[in-house]
Amino acid sequence: MVGPKRHFLPLILISLAAFIFYTFHHSSLPPSIAEPSLSSTFPGPIRTQTPPPPNFTFVIKVLAFNRLAALSRCLRSLAAADYLGDRVHLHLHIDHLAPDEAPSALHESHRILEFVDAFEWRFGEKVVHYRTGNVGLQAQWLEAWWPGSDDEFAFVVEDDLEVSSLYYEFVKTLILNFYYNASNYSPSIFGVSLQRARFVPGKHGNKLQLDDWTRLFLYQLVGTWGQILFPKPWKEFRLWYDKNKAKDNKPFLEGMVTTGWYKRMGERIWTPWFIKFIQSRGYFNIYTNLLHERALSVSHRDAGVNYGKTAGPDSKLLEERSLDFNILEMQPLSSLKWFDFCFREVHPGKVVTNLEELGSLLQSLQKRDSVFLVNLFGISDAIARNLLCHFERLNIRNYILMGPRSDSLFDLARRGHPVINVDQFISSVGLHKFTSQGSSFETIKGILAKTSVIKKCIENKYNTWVMDGNMLLTSDLLFESEDHNDDFFVANNLELFYAKSSSSSEKIWVNSFVSKVVAMADSLAGKDSATHGSLSFVYIVAKLLEQNGARIRRVDETSFATKIGSGNVSESSLRDKKLVYWSTEMELDSIQKWLQELNLWSIDSDLSCTAVFCHKS
Repeated sequence: MVGPKRHFLPLILISLAAFIFYTFHHSSLPPSIAEPSLSSTFPGPIRTQTPPPPNFTFVIKVLAFNRLAALSRCLRSLAAADYLGDRVHLHLHIDHLAPDEAPSALHESHRILEFVDAFEWRFGEKVVHYRTGNVGLQAQWLEAWWPGSDDEFAFVVEDDLEVSSLYYEFVKTLILNFYYNASNYSPSIFGVSLQRARFVPGKHGNKLQLDDWTRLFLYQLVGTWGQILFPKPWKEFRLWYDKNKAKDNKPFLEGMVTTGWYKRMGERIWTPWFIKFIQSRGYFNIYTNLLHERALSVSHRDAGVNYGKTAGPDSKLLEERSLDFNILEMQPLSSLKWFDFCFREVHPGKVVTNLEELGSLLQSLQKRDSVFLVNLFGISDAIARNLLCHFERLNIRNYILMGPRSDSLFDLARRGHPVINVDQFISSVGLHKFTSQGSSFETIKGILAKTSVIKKCIENKYNTWVMDGNMLLTSDLLFESEDHNDDFFVANNLELFYAKSSSSSEKIWVNSFVSKVVAMADSLAGKDSATHGSLSFVYIVAKLLEQNGARIRRVDETSFATKIGSGNVSESSLRDKKLVYWSTEMELDSIQKWLQELNLWSIDSDLSCTAVFCHKS
């Protein structure tokens, strides 16, 4: 055997290195995203493609029952697609008739078997799974696929679908750009839907409206009329489903139309389970916007489980002759829009690390509202997630979460919550050389971060509420409308502070004031432990503001807030209160118990909200 010529060796080594890199990439991706950057650009289309690994596998999973004409139409369209010379496998899952079906129906079932046996599939292996008993649509979906590797993808097709001949080239291009391209990858994406988005599951959600230039976008909703599933999220879902079924949990998500479906149809349908899973994980699906009601897969909505009688095609099938744009042109992930179940735009990956990024974040917020700055230092994941559920219920959209660098903080950012990485942020503002160390150092970092954020908010004409994570709002109407003469509000014995954006507050809250806050905090931390009770943001800024002659309103917290943990507190006693709070020493189990009694515990065992609240944008 003659060895390769010398000038081929560099090419061989480069190819080998590329294969090792992509193999390593998909074997080592963390469960949550790495620390993202707030700054986003809008670069042009991706011009180069990452090649798939040698074990890239695409499997079509056709789910059939008793509709021969529909199945025939579906398979003909699949066979007419261009598979680019790739090996693509076809697996047909045929459900058995129910025991109470008439004997004549068995003949129709056997005709389907004869048809699929004779059907020629020349692109890869053809496998027929014929069940011995009737299992229904949910089991057909859930049992159709267990990925053989992280490079195996499933295209699940119900038998009344018809696909475009362009679908495979589009899907493969998308997978290469959004799954295998490390710089363009997000673990939040669970798959690709080829159907046209036409449904908002959140009650009172926004209308599906996109501009004509948007070709791809991300949407939380699964699309059952032509869904490509990515391997890792599907495996995660199946294990999550097993765990919840074992506990006899139900996929109830109040505020969602799909919960009503489940209450009527029960285990006949599977989508409420997957929707609940998506909501708990904060995952998204890639959709297309092909205009003129066009799609790469079309449901003919034949009579069956979902439709009592045939409703006809839901969209127009996109074919090459009707193309008026480059369907293979892929925009970078950073330029795509993301939408939740209410079709409300969310902005994943916003992690503030400096003042410039904070300014960009503030410009993206709603000008008419105040900004809530929430301190998460020392706060458990459960408490933070419960607080965010109440923000959603109260339609509080202008908020920023601040905390130390952690997987939990970055996971909140991945889910679309804006966060400040305090460790990097205080380094960037240039005031990080403290003499204090130990537990006081963390407190001082929080004080500096709060002070700097308020300064930026005032400069950008935002009123600011600063609150710790041991508080829970029961109303978003605090004190802004009660007295316009005061620039600042402080609670006497609570870490709650309000700064109004005004010309007088802007004159006070300058760089020299921020330096005085830091110096006073550092001084208090360096004294004996008896003074550490004064090492609080509210205490320090209130003292310094009084020295500057600022207009401050001091309020006894008992007039607007209720402390839980002792005494008789009931849901009815909260009617005239705007806030509940608890001691920072209180254990999580006790906090949860109290909040549950007051109907204020709004998360489940996955730490996800038990309801979706849509508010018209």
